[in-house]
Amino acid sequence: MRPHSILLNRAAAPLLALPRAAKRALALGIDAWLCALTMWMALSLRLEGWASPTGRDAWAVGVSLALALPLFVKFGLYRAIFRYSGWPALGAVLKAVATYGALFAGVITLIGVPGVPRSVGLIQPLLLLVSVGASRLVACWWLGGLYQSAIARKAQPRVLIYGAGDAGRKLAQAMSTSPALRLMGFLDDDRRLHGGLIHGLPVHDPATLKAQVASLQISDIFLAIPSASLRRRQEILEQIRQARVSVRTLPGLMALAQGKVQVSDLRELDIEDLLGREAVPPDAALLASKIHRKVVLVTGAGGSIGSELCRQIVHAGPSVLLLVDRCEYALYTIHRELQALEARGPAAPRIVPLLASVVDARRMREIMAAWHPQTVYHAAAYKHVPLVEHNPAEGVRNNVFGTLITAGAAAAHGVHDFVLISTDKAVRPTNIMGSSKRLAEMGLQALAEQGAHRPGSTCFSMVRFGNVLDSSGSVVPLFRQQIRNGGPITLTHSDITRYFMTIPEAAQLVIQAGAMATGGEVFVLDMGEPLRIADLARRMVELSGLTVRDADNPDGDIEIRVVGLRPGEKLYEEPLIGDDPLPTAHPRIMKARDEFLSWSELTPQLERLQAALDVNDAPLIRQQLQQLVRGYRPGGEVVDWVHLEQRGRLVLSAL
Repeated sequence: MRPHSILLNRAAAPLLALPRAAKRALALGIDAWLCALTMWMALSLRLEGWASPTGRDAWAVGVSLALALPLFVKFGLYRAIFRYSGWPALGAVLKAVATYGALFAGVITLIGVPGVPRSVGLIQPLLLLVSVGASRLVACWWLGGLYQSAIARKAQPRVLIYGAGDAGRKLAQAMSTSPALRLMGFLDDDRRLHGGLIHGLPVHDPATLKAQVASLQISDIFLAIPSASLRRRQEILEQIRQARVSVRTLPGLMALAQGKVQVSDLRELDIEDLLGREAVPPDAALLASKIHRKVVLVTGAGGSIGSELCRQIVHAGPSVLLLVDRCEYALYTIHRELQALEARGPAAPRIVPLLASVVDARRMREIMAAWHPQTVYHAAAYKHVPLVEHNPAEGVRNNVFGTLITAGAAAAHGVHDFVLISTDKAVRPTNIMGSSKRLAEMGLQALAEQGAHRPGSTCFSMVRFGNVLDSSGSVVPLFRQQIRNGGPITLTHSDITRYFMTIPEAAQLVIQAGAMATGGEVFVLDMGEPLRIADLARRMVELSGLTVRDADNPDGDIEIRVVGLRPGEKLYEEPLIGDDPLPTAHPRIMKARDEFLSWSELTPQLERLQAALDVNDAPLIRQQLQQLVRGYRPGGEVVDWVHLEQRGRLVLSAL
């Protein structure tokens, strides 16, 4: 800000602080002074020289004051707030001075005052109009600009930066040019900094967070602690949650090392912060074992897990990466992203996008024959429980027979490793999706057993895990959107729990598990402790600086509403069918001991299931799955949309 602007603002501040009555009295005094000033100027113009005031001129000034001030009051010139003066206020000035001019000219010009030239009666009202109008415009520009600036500054979100290290200082510098935020200081664990100043702002003890939030009216805390351990971040988040302010965070150390610290880098909490789980660093040798300088194929490459697998695979250096997906837009999106990664190095892999459905046997054989991939990650599946429950034939066709078709094409064309991405919903399933994934596992187990004694046969393995946070079907993005919309957050049940991990961790563990396979293993990822979805929702609300509206707090911001379990949905998920998993060389990967049917036993039952799919007999499909999948206990009636529509029409026709 320029020096003269600072001086003007300082001079205006005391005026804005005056009471309304004092401001009106000041305006009245200025207008009285303008009456006297314009009378002297009018006499000077008439006499063509600077006139010296005389006793006779005082009569003319008296007439001017006696006419002008009552008229100005009557026309409401002192009711308007000068800093908001606009055209309506200037219109009132024009009307008031016009009336005044007519009366003043009648006295001075028509009747006459001894010693005062009659033409003054016409000149002075014109000068008074200009000067009074100008005074209102100056007040509007000077006081209004400062007032609006003060109001805007008062309305700015007040922010504290948690972390006074290098990242915090760089963020403070970036914020100094941002008009949208007002930085009030820092919080830091280093006691040596407490009470000191950084960039002229105080550094506070985090123990005083609640008091600082209240006294400084803080609305946001920005975390600038990229090197802090997850445990320490969790402790800080719990402290902030109790203070009820919104939290945003900076990216990790790599982005900071590249000098990328901008206000725009601030983002909502990392999923790891919500999960409260420390990821185990991946084993580089396992990541590269089945990928480096190999032809790798990923089905469902455009999905949440498939796309992250592709990112991890690209970093491991394959020679060719084949992206297979039936969704054109998803395939286009991941291909474009990977092309940007590919351009970074001379030894970048060739990336090939292939539109294909895994249930199309001819197309899958064609792809396998053209490239002869060495490793296949099969992530293509329908995973949304209610949708698959409402469309069971398509769910089973894609999840079971799509897997077996792709596995058969892989075995026929010399694929060395085939890894199925499975789910914990396959354990004692209550829905079509879970039972179809368990049946896909059983099919690969049977194929692995069948080829166990044949040299060069494909190594089939499965990796089973729970929900991944921030996937397309995850509750986290849904809850975030519901919070932005002001609620309510919708829960299917207050006691529902799920196992969670992040998408990158899941993809890395899938690759490492596949690298340890010898054939037929069902790997189970250690998901940690299950998380109550209601607790996750409450935490997300409170870390947004809001409160949950419930019976204990009816004036809260966001309601958490229970809407009932969806078709096929379980309250609790289980990663294991048995209770005796085998350990592996990786602390987060176990092996399950699950029973299955041999390929000769499974084949005729799969044929009967295929026959039920061909006629879309939903009750028979469910019955066949119950016979095949141990522990499958469907709940409720069949909810296949086509089946329900056909049954409804039969009922209507019978009536």
